[in-house]
Amino acid sequence: MSYDLVVIGTGPGGYVCAIRAAQLGLKVAVVEKRRTHGGTCLNVGCIPSKALLHASEMFDEVSHTFPGLGIITAKPKLDLKQMMVHKQETVDANVNGVAFLLKKNKIEAFHGTASIPAAGKVVVTAEDGKTQELETKNIVIATGSESAALPGVTTDEKTVVTSTGALELSSVPKELLVVGAGVIGLEIGSVWARLGAKVTVVEFLDRILPGMDDEIAKQFQRLLQKQGFTFHLGSKVTKVETGKKGGATVTVEPAAGGEARTLNADIVLVAIGRRPNTDGLGLDKAGVVTERGRVVIDDHFQTNVPGIYAIGDVVRGPMLAHKAEDEGVAVAEILAGKHGHVNYDAIPSIVYTGPEVAAIGKTEEELKAAGVAYKVGKFPFTANGRARAIKHTDGFVKFLADAATDRVLGCHIIGPHAGDLIAEVTVLMEFGGSAEDLARTCHAHPTLAEAVKEAALAVDKRQIHM
Repeated sequence: MSYDLVVIGTGPGGYVCAIRAAQLGLKVAVVEKRRTHGGTCLNVGCIPSKALLHASEMFDEVSHTFPGLGIITAKPKLDLKQMMVHKQETVDANVNGVAFLLKKNKIEAFHGTASIPAAGKVVVTAEDGKTQELETKNIVIATGSESAALPGVTTDEKTVVTSTGALELSSVPKELLVVGAGVIGLEIGSVWARLGAKVTVVEFLDRILPGMDDEIAKQFQRLLQKQGFTFHLGSKVTKVETGKKGGATVTVEPAAGGEARTLNADIVLVAIGRRPNTDGLGLDKAGVVTERGRVVIDDHFQTNVPGIYAIGDVVRGPMLAHKAEDEGVAVAEILAGKHGHVNYDAIPSIVYTGPEVAAIGKTEEELKAAGVAYKVGKFPFTANGRARAIKHTDGFVKFLADAATDRVLGCHIIGPHAGDLIAEVTVLMEFGGSAEDLARTCHAHPTLAEAVKEAALAVDKRQIHM
């Protein structure tokens, strides 16, 4: 069996890469270790978590937003089993959709684990142990990532869970302890907090959302605390002991050293980050260089071994599904003789909590560290008519623009539908636009997007509604 391209992994990066390559006339095959396509994102990550985030938000709205809108209902009752059915139906629809797209584009799919004995060869080992070798001109490694383990702590996906187990709980925990104040921990913590859990977050750093703009992170922490979250920042978990009848005792110490204390929880979620998923690929045997677990690539996504490429979570850059998708398209186009490219300065990131947090480009802290002169424009949702109408006025929009050229260097939003609002800024930055370009663009009224325009106006101190 000979191909122009074999893609290992059918997560967002892998299946998009395969489809684009097939569109460009290449003969393509994919190898997937799961029985369903879509990778971590569609099966146990992005998609199921967003299904539960939406469902839990609706549950919370009935109690906290409906009365102010003049809608009086009985106290809502949680049917967690049905909520999980909704989650699974969402997953099934998405993974089946990917299978359809692969078939539509005449991409041959092999299920099993893949290894690379050498350039041009991929060995697929099925569940029953049978192997077959695929010959290919090019290989793209798109195997994604897995939850990073906390040293000395064993996850059983029952009491001590990763994000996978945390999306499969059969009942709402009374006490949920989250290790790590990053995106995954805060999103999943939000799901269970809305459904009645008391959520405690332990974070090694002295802030939440590492890498996000500090001003945004501080306001977000205050809003989460209003929702019932408790934070232990600058702290580390050194031991987790599970009881015979369930539950856990967690030992926490100051990150800088000091007296230990213990916290009790029904469920402990370990969400300290993710690690590249390259085990079993045989990269050493194939001669592929890695650095700190990530596959080393050049500007064209090629490893040190000609004909072997890598994209997504296994390579440098943020571990984001849409970043992997863009890299998949780029490498497919390069293999087809075109000029694939990814602009890493215009990749948005989103936290799908309530309110949402979205960011693109540089933070204030990064600009200060680089010595870049910049201007700031901010506008609060409290001054936006649509935000008032839907009773979601927490947060603000923040623009960072070059002091000399007015080119937008970054934008940070905390507020309703921030993940959708960041899209127009992404387009703006992709075309090298200025704050004035956006400020002079007509925005429909009344919309949340007007807050984005007003923040762009505020860069030049000429916002209208504040």
